[in-house]
Amino acid sequence: MSSFPARAVVDLSAIRANVRSLAAHAPTAQVMAVVKADAYGHGLLPVSRAALEAGATWLGVAQLGEALELRAAGITARVLTWLYAPGAPLDQAVAADVDLSVAAPWALDEVVASARAVGRTARVHLKVDTGLGRNGLTPDQLPAVLDAALRAQAEGAVQVVGLWSHLAFADEPDHPTVHAQAEVFAEALALVEGRGARLEVRHLANSAATLTAPALHYDLVRPGIAVYGLSPVPQLGGPADFGLTPAMTFEAQLVTVKPVPAGQGVSYAHAYVTPGETMLGVVPVGYADGVPRHASGSAQRPGGPLLVGGRRLSVAGRVCMDQVVVDLGPGAREREGDRVELFGTGASGGPTAQDWADVAGTISYEIVTRVGGRVPRVHVDPEHAEPVAAPQVEGAAR
Repeated sequence: MSSFPARAVVDLSAIRANVRSLAAHAPTAQVMAVVKADAYGHGLLPVSRAALEAGATWLGVAQLGEALELRAAGITARVLTWLYAPGAPLDQAVAADVDLSVAAPWALDEVVASARAVGRTARVHLKVDTGLGRNGLTPDQLPAVLDAALRAQAEGAVQVVGLWSHLAFADEPDHPTVHAQAEVFAEALALVEGRGARLEVRHLANSAATLTAPALHYDLVRPGIAVYGLSPVPQLGGPADFGLTPAMTFEAQLVTVKPVPAGQGVSYAHAYVTPGETMLGVVPVGYADGVPRHASGSAQRPGGPLLVGGRRLSVAGRVCMDQVVVDLGPGAREREGDRVELFGTGASGGPTAQDWADVAGTISYEIVTRVGGRVPRVHVDPEHAEPVAAPQVEGAAR
């Protein structure tokens, strides 16, 4: 039993619905649900299973450990992992039939060595840096690495099954870099296939491109944030505009409600001072739990939004490590134990992760992913009518 006075409730039915909606946006492609970073903070295994139940045929993770955790849990769908350092235990990935990205010449050498060591063919996806300037083979490096990969394929050490890249400005669909990167990718694809590689999948589209750039869908799309019901292009439309529903609701309980006089400084450095007699409430989550300190509030700038008793209020004063304060107003009727919603679906005027992102000057991806590990994840599944792995929170919020 958890005694933590907050929780992140994850709706697995929303995850399934989002995956189905994304598949409808890309009807000619398979769907890889990107579940890196503990499924963007939503829970790796429950989300992965829900995504596969909804029709995703691939799972994508950044870290090798995440891929191995999926395999250890009995998940047999295709899994791609793409971020590892020299000396990583790639032999475990090869033995577990995990697809590996090759983004540098040294990586191919280590994949081949691992495949030989375990006596199993490694499935590799060559990653090309088409303009993001991050991980990936440069177009100049690609020919030599491709030739080496095809030699290793001839001996049975590897199989080149994919070519992929990542967009820098997919959240701005008309940005010239999108078209430029698409051209570089097409050139790389022509080279790879021209030299005899028989690819299973070619993939370039992330969430934003899945929703806005059908020409870039190829054989496989890789939605991440959209799987969780958040819009990758908020300037173009919110979740509902793309048939998505936010899956996470972050909620807590009031632990203190008390009257204070006018002129009461609130939280560290008294960035907020009560303008009149009022009631203050303490919400027991802070930056250690993922509440952005940049969402602190002052008299000049409202803090992060909160839904309390059906009223939309905001953080008053500095966000602390373990708590925030809300000015409930004079005559407030809320009491200790009452529910506070930090973000959720946005229904009934409640705040969303995007609202917090706007206040904190960041993106919704960071808001959901940074929810701290000590916050219990409660997975609910209205489609199946039974809670899934739902820990009880002592003094459950009302």
